[in-house]
Amino acid sequence: MAEVINMPRLSDTMEEGTLAKWFKKVGDSVNEGDILAEIETDKATMEFESFHEGELLHIGIKEGETAPVDSIIAIIGKKGEDISSLINAPEPKSKKEPKVIKEPEVVKEPEVVKEPEVVKEPEVVKEPEVSDQSILQEETNVSNGNDSKVLISPLANKLAIERGIDITQVKGTGDNGRIVKRDIENYKPAAFVNTNKMIIATEESSYDLPNSTMRKAIAKRLSESKFTAPHYYLSVEFEMDNIISFREQYINTQNIKISYNDIIAKAVALSLVKNPKVNSRWHDNKIEISEHVHLGVAVAVEDGLVVPVIKFASSKDMSQINTEVKDFAQRAKNKKLKPSEIEGSTFTISNLGMFGIESFTSIINQPNSAILSIGSIIEKPIVRDGDVVVGNTMKLTLACDHRAVDGATGSLFLKTLKEYIENPVSILI
Repeated sequence: MAEVINMPRLSDTMEEGTLAKWFKKVGDSVNEGDILAEIETDKATMEFESFHEGELLHIGIKEGETAPVDSIIAIIGKKGEDISSLINAPEPKSKKEPKVIKEPEVVKEPEVVKEPEVVKEPEVVKEPEVSDQSILQEETNVSNGNDSKVLISPLANKLAIERGIDITQVKGTGDNGRIVKRDIENYKPAAFVNTNKMIIATEESSYDLPNSTMRKAIAKRLSESKFTAPHYYLSVEFEMDNIISFREQYINTQNIKISYNDIIAKAVALSLVKNPKVNSRWHDNKIEISEHVHLGVAVAVEDGLVVPVIKFASSKDMSQINTEVKDFAQRAKNKKLKPSEIEGSTFTISNLGMFGIESFTSIINQPNSAILSIGSIIEKPIVRDGDVVVGNTMKLTLACDHRAVDGATGSLFLKTLKEYIENPVSILI
């Protein structure tokens, strides 16, 4: 009996997914545990493995297409098995119609003039119509205005013309350095050239960057958070001299290179244990207060932002937090996070200090009731015991959902956090 593979629900908010990449093609054998495809969800791009064995008999969604959860994406069975009844079965109803974001199957190419090999009138050669499959076997030599030529596929050349991209500035990743479709789609104009002269546009120009599933989900969820949760902000400035000394001693004695973010994450987790009302979730008929601390840590990736979760953070030491955060950050950038690793946060921290940002405010990562924004450590004059001295400070801003967290509640949380950060030895007690 053939097995139908449906679009999985890889997160609790996922309604549809985009098939980013197939690793198998029709006719390939599939073993249990083989990676079938990469699926882009509203939170991340994840590998999707097979739980069945057999031959890949049918692919229902092509690369780049978007379809609702539970739509048929593939069928695995025995070679030669009749699957027509499965293919023609009605699709499940969905709140949203599938959105196709791929290029047209057939694209008529513009005429390309080849440079003559002898002195004669240039011959105009019309490129054949191409599809996504055929461009992998075709090449086009395009003159760059000098004696050399640029090797580029027809579809990539068409996209470059449409977007006004200078193909001599694009690095090809295809065979023999050939420029292919993905190179044009991923091309970002450089701000400077090797001569350190800024490229200044003399004509109006722009290009479109299609919104990924993650980008659209970020826009939707943050808009819902901002316009449904009444945000207010509490800003504080902590002295950091003690934590700087503490970190140096910890690294020297434990031989583990923890970061300031690791120390703050642990301090936040302990502060939430003492102030559980901040570690809450709003419902229309109740406020759910979590006794456990699942700490979300915002990580920037190419397509946007993901929030992997340190489960039971208050029970873990700083070296464990350090290991988890590093692992999450690396796998987030490589699109290897599991659905369970980005679900269930009860509180979130976001740190832009490494970019030199002194202070900022974040939008609450619902269903959390609060999020902490962490700025950079700044050396500046401060008043200590009546004297002006040079010290180090850090600004933090707590964004709260006023439905669940009152001003006094948020202030008490920050007071507790201040005690931990300015007296970091207390974190170890």
